[in-house]
Amino acid sequence: MTAALPPSGLDPDQLEAWAAIATLLERLPAALDAQLQRDSGLTHYEHGLLFALDTAPDRTLRMSTLAGYASSTLSRLSRAISRFEKNGWAHRQTDPADGRFTLAILTDAGHELVGRSTPAHHALVQELVFDRLTRAQVAQLRQISARINAGIGPAPTWVPPKADG
Repeated sequence: MTAALPPSGLDPDQLEAWAAIATLLERLPAALDAQLQRDSGLTHYEHGLLFALDTAPDRTLRMSTLAGYASSTLSRLSRAISRFEKNGWAHRQTDPADGRFTLAILTDAGHELVGRSTPAHHALVQELVFDRLTRAQVAQLRQISARINAGIGPAPTWVPPKADG
């Protein structure tokens, strides 16, 4: 007796690709979280917030901008920033340019934490992702990811600052 396949609007190739993406979306964050928790006591989400602040001009971003970069609600972001404040890694202040906004500002201690946590994190990303791809595949991955992100919505995504020189 043959098992009936569930109905799908995806063709077999699309379903196979989707299964691979869905599995990646579950497994990769768990692996990144495990390493960061073990080595730095941070989640991947928290490290991303700290890294975005660390690379921002004056290590400062509007909370709404940071929430957008993290695809996060302001409530979730606020809880994370409260933890950062408790640990001395960041603080908040009203935006002097527009009092309707609140700024998140990375402290020197937060900057040091990013400096300590990033090398091992990037080494794991290198091992799990980039060591398995050719340069051409990395370029394709970047392009494919950008197209999917654009299809999800127009919200700005975090982009690493250009290296000097």
